[in-house]
Amino acid sequence: MDEFRGGTRHPRGGPPAPGGVRREPGPPSPRRDAPSGGGGGPLGGDGRTGEAAGERFRASGAGGGDAAPDLADILWRMGHGFVLVDPAWRIAYLNAAAERLLGPAAVGASLWDRLPDGVAELGERLRAVRGAGEPDDVEVHWPGDDRWYRMCLSATSGMLSIVITDVHERRARQTAQDELDQAVAERTKRIAELTRALGDALTVSDVVDVMAHHVLPPFGASGLQIWTFEDGRPQVAGSVGYPEEFTALLAELYARRSELLRALVRLREPRFVESADDFTAFHPQLTGIPELSRKQAWAFLPLVASGHELGAAIVAFDEPHHFPPEERDLLIALCGLVAQALERARLYDAAHVRARELQRGLLPRELPRLPGVSVAARYMPAGKEMEVGGDWYDVIPLSAGRVALVIGDVMGHGVSEAAAMGRLRTAVRTLADLELPPDELLTHLNDTVIDMGENFFATCLYLIYDPTDRSCVISMAGHPPPAIALPGGTVLFPVTEPDPPLGAAAPPFATYRSRLPEDSVLVLYTDGLVESAVQDIDVGVDRLARVLSARLVRHRADRSARADGADAGRRLPEEVCDEIAEAVMPPDRADDAALLVARTHVLAPENVARWRLPEDPVAAGLARRHAREQLTKWHLEPLIMTTELLVSELVGNVVRHAKGPIHLRLLRSNVLTCEVSDASLSTPRIRRSGHLDEGGRGLQLVAALSHRWGTRFTSSGKSIWVEQLLPPSRG
Repeated sequence: MDEFRGGTRHPRGGPPAPGGVRREPGPPSPRRDAPSGGGGGPLGGDGRTGEAAGERFRASGAGGGDAAPDLADILWRMGHGFVLVDPAWRIAYLNAAAERLLGPAAVGASLWDRLPDGVAELGERLRAVRGAGEPDDVEVHWPGDDRWYRMCLSATSGMLSIVITDVHERRARQTAQDELDQAVAERTKRIAELTRALGDALTVSDVVDVMAHHVLPPFGASGLQIWTFEDGRPQVAGSVGYPEEFTALLAELYARRSELLRALVRLREPRFVESADDFTAFHPQLTGIPELSRKQAWAFLPLVASGHELGAAIVAFDEPHHFPPEERDLLIALCGLVAQALERARLYDAAHVRARELQRGLLPRELPRLPGVSVAARYMPAGKEMEVGGDWYDVIPLSAGRVALVIGDVMGHGVSEAAAMGRLRTAVRTLADLELPPDELLTHLNDTVIDMGENFFATCLYLIYDPTDRSCVISMAGHPPPAIALPGGTVLFPVTEPDPPLGAAAPPFATYRSRLPEDSVLVLYTDGLVESAVQDIDVGVDRLARVLSARLVRHRADRSARADGADAGRRLPEEVCDEIAEAVMPPDRADDAALLVARTHVLAPENVARWRLPEDPVAAGLARRHAREQLTKWHLEPLIMTTELLVSELVGNVVRHAKGPIHLRLLRSNVLTCEVSDASLSTPRIRRSGHLDEGGRGLQLVAALSHRWGTRFTSSGKSIWVEQLLPPSRG
């Protein structure tokens, strides 16, 4: 009778029986729950590996007897691998499926010798199961056949069993599903990211940047062009990854043959061109485009939103590119979002252009060149938002070389606030023509703001500088005080009673008066320059003072070392504007800012002449003689005759209709100014004269002979002034 021991073969060509299913009578095997004696055999029993293992299988067989050979055959032939490992980590049994993994003649060999490199986790789990006695499962990638197996590990009575199941196909299906799920998730993520980015995009340029950032990299594309139709003509809205000369060439081509692009958009069907040969077949008349563009594949995507054909997006690749169905669907979906954003952006750009044109129209187009001050200004919008602000500034020439510097801020943003700002600027210019002092001007301006309605408030600072006596007069309505920088670098801020803003103020307004040294610098600004949501205005004002002081100290040192000192002084306001705008403005500001910088000059004494005249008809003759002699000294002989007529008429009117004392003053700057002052508060007016009237034509003569004229009231009376343009220089 055959005996099946460890290492022998099954009589039907099977494996070594697990410990001998049938054996000759012999000493009874120890009970399974009896302690093992000795430890010499692989199983640690009586030293006979086959007998001990077989006894255990017989004890676990269903009914024993002849069922044992059937169990051995089942174990050998079952599709799952099965391995028994003894306490010494030797393989006590394995079936055919396990033998294919661990190799032939494995029974009796050390399990560790049969495990390949790269399955370290399996070894750790085996030790853990044997140590804790708790079953465990682990999936292992087997390097020998590059497949995945599930190892079910369990420990019983000192033996360790391993059931091996091939899960490679399941894992492959799961991997494919995971990849599909990941692709879907990635697609959803891309669309979500693009949607968020497009939601933040305001301008057409922003839309192009978003598409270049969120569409090109995921698809491995290298070029993007967005074309739109403007008045029926194709215009490039943005180009990324193309040579500039090619974009210009294509723009010229589309300008001549717009049907090439319009036909694509009219069909509203995307076109995917996977190679240069396909492009030539698609556009045989444009065979040179692939070489000039340095691209080899294209996705032509029409941009349609709200039923409007906006244009097309062209996504390009450096190499030939295959477009699988899911990629095509994603590109089409993404470009649908881009079309919607592009439509909004175009509307925004159009409104933004109109708003900025309104803003520019309400601010001075250029600042005047005046002898009393050198000026520079900046208007700095808060950001890309369409709404315009109410910040404004102005420089207004006054009589006798004086100049008014104005800055203000209508609270709020929008077209209505910008319109209110324009009304205030016009009102200030009108009131300035009346030669009103700053506090009176703000009183009238306060009435104007009140008439605009309860919801309008504005701040304003009005400053008058006189270069003849260096006087500076300032009034403020709810506005930050100006920075006054002296030539040495000391920065002062006028201290006045804080007045409420226009629309909420109760006049009179406080007035600040000072006398400035020559080459002082005045900095007028709105609160957006020095204040933000996270920065207190005092912090911004301190930074402004430090920056301004340091800039003037450097300017003084540079001017003394350079030969072009006068020219450098004229450039100083521009340089101060640039440096303040860069170094002072809060980075997180949400408000517009206006900045006006003026450097003061002094009218030299030799350019001013003054005389007191008697309250007598002979005063007119004296005035003519003084004017003739002074103009001769100034080499202004071409103006003598006209000036004699003007001063004679003005002095004659004072003698006849006003009261003394009478003063005549001549000033030479960029114009010739003649002033006649008296103590009367009566206002001379031009009136219409009849044919038989003997008087009433004097002021008509004054208006006809002068460049401009007017009346200015002073603390002691009034001054009537006229200006004449200087003759061209002979040099």
